[in-house]
This record gives sequence, structure tokens and C-alpha cells, in this order.
Amino acid sequence: MTVGGSVRAVEASAYRVPTDRPEADGTLAWSDTTIVVVRVRAGDVEGLGWTYAHSACVELIRATLGPLVEGRDVLDVPACWEAMQRAIRNLGRPGLVSCAMSAVDTALWDASARLLDVPLCRLFGRVRESAPVYGSGGFTSYGGEELREQLQLWTTGRALPAVKIKVGESWGTMPRRDLDRVAFAREVIGDDVGLYVDANGGYSIAQAVRIGSFFDELDVRWFEEPVSSDDVEGLRSVRHAVAADVAAGEYGYRLADFAALLAGDSVDCLQVDVTRCGGYGEWRRVASLAAAHQREVSGHCAQNLAAHIAVATPNLRHLEWFHDHDRLERMFFDGVLDPAGGAVRPDLSAAGHGMSLKETDIQRYRVG
Repeated sequence: MTVGGSVRAVEASAYRVPTDRPEADGTLAWSDTTIVVVRVRAGDVEGLGWTYAHSACVELIRATLGPLVEGRDVLDVPACWEAMQRAIRNLGRPGLVSCAMSAVDTALWDASARLLDVPLCRLFGRVRESAPVYGSGGFTSYGGEELREQLQLWTTGRALPAVKIKVGESWGTMPRRDLDRVAFAREVIGDDVGLYVDANGGYSIAQAVRIGSFFDELDVRWFEEPVSSDDVEGLRSVRHAVAADVAAGEYGYRLADFAALLAGDSVDCLQVDVTRCGGYGEWRRVASLAAAHQREVSGHCAQNLAAHIAVATPNLRHLEWFHDHDRLERMFFDGVLDPAGGAVRPDLSAAGHGMSLKETDIQRYRVG
């Protein structure tokens, strides 16, 4: 029996959605989130992928990446990926190009699994039935009651074992407020819930070490991007000075970015974002690279899209259940997962990643 089918069409659209309230981290503030959705049509199936990136990705996909994939066998996803990788040399892989490639790659894998009528995690090969998750948000723009409400939703409402809040406010110029917010979060969640912080690279090296000692007193267990992820030596300095695990990698757009963090002995856990790194295939290469350095990986955001590859990753630590993406994915996709209890289990009765776009609900937010 012959199984397969050529890619008939690659379509891309962007949607800009206002946040439910103003949001900010250590270095940025925003009031909307853009999602670029890709659909790959092959045979009688449609694969779905997406990235959270600028709408410029749409034209890149339509004009450059899509034509490279169309006509190829949808089951030959690595060949499709290689064709894209070779064609974008002069465009530059890091940044928007990698985000666009990620969306196409995840859509291709989804289409392949649907054509074979198997869930994605079965196509990849599971090593576990579920993936641990932690709640993430805690934006620096939140007041006390807003922060309390979200923390209680994650812990009391959904029984998640750990939560993460943003620190490094205004490029590290408000350390007193950072400390007060972390102490407040510890008070709200109690002693038994893991407390994580994310500075988004907002601190200097010495400042991160100083404030990290206070975080240690509050039993902060995860210190994400205390300094810029471009500062490999700075991350290593902070990692050797604080008790919390130091994490980075969300801005890894190519394998060399992750290799540099690992070779620099700069992280305890390597983050990887399936919507930025290049897709499912590149996630697997990143995870293998981390395993060679005796490191675990943690999924950054886009949690419903990452769930299937997460349960197929031997050295997975957990997935970040990020507020913005939790909200958007519940708004616009059927078949999303429920993190209640602290873990998600991909639906083995549905082919692909099991999600479908709510066309009517999302159209009002379309841009371009």
C-alpha cells in the first residue's frame, strides 16, 4: 500500500489579538499578541501550525517558504525543512525567518500524522504519557490583586505544582519592587509550590547575583534569563553564584544558539520554543544536544503545540503554561489540553496534534 501525498498548498494568515489587560516584563510592554497561522493541504488532510511573531512572517511564507514545500511529499518533512533552510541563507535564519519556518514545519508534521491517521506523539514515539507543566504570567504590570488572582488560578484553581512571575522591571531599575512582588508571590502560593522568576535579561551580572541571593532566601527554584541570553559568560557567572536553576534558550533560533549555551556551561535547564527554534525536527535536535551535555529541556510557551513533542522527549523537565497563549489557544482552537493537576496528556484518539481552528471566532482579528 502506498501512503503519502504531495503538498497542494501552503497558506498563512496573521491575527492580532488584544491582551486581556496591559502586560509587561523586565524589558518590554505590550497590549496585543500576534499569531501567524499556517495551513498545509495535502491529499484530503489539512495540517495546522503557528508561531507567535510579527505579521511579516505571512509574506515570507507565501512568497518564499510555501513554494519550496508545495509539490513535495508531505511525509518527507525533513526534506521540506532542508529546502527551506537552504533557501533562506541570504535572508538570515535567526528571528522572523526561523519563526516562519517553525510554523510551516509544525503544520507539515501535523499533516503527515493526519494522513497516517495517528496522533503526533505516536509518530514521534512517546517516552511518557504526560508532560509536567507550570503556570506562567505574573507580569510586572500587574497590581497586587491581579497577581494574586492569577497565582490562585494556577495553584488553587488548577493545582499546578509551580508558578513563574516576571522580574527585572524597567531593565532592573526597580529591584525593591521585584523583591516585594516575589515575597508576595511566595506568601500567596505557600511553601509547597515551586516559585520561578523570569528577568527577561533585564539585570546586569552583578545585580543578578545580588538580587539572586535574596531570591534564594524565598526558595526561588528557577531564575530565567537573569542576564541576556546572548551573554553566555554572564549567565555562567550567575549560575555559579545562586542556588536557583538558571535557564535560558527561548531566543534560540538555530542549533548553534543552543550549542553556545551548553558549551558555555551557562544553564541548568535549556529552554526551547517550538514556534521559534525551527519546528519539531529542530526541537528534537536541540533536545539531543542537551542530553549530550546531561541537561534537561523545558518547553517555552505555545504549550498546546509543544505537548506532543514534549511527551516524545526523554530529557524533558516541563512545559511552560503561559497565560497569553493559554488564553489565545482556548479562544481560537478546538482540541486544546487542560493542565489541571500539573500535567497534560495528548489526546491519543485524535490524529495529528488534534486541534482545529475556530474560523468564525478568529476572523475578526485578521490583519494584512
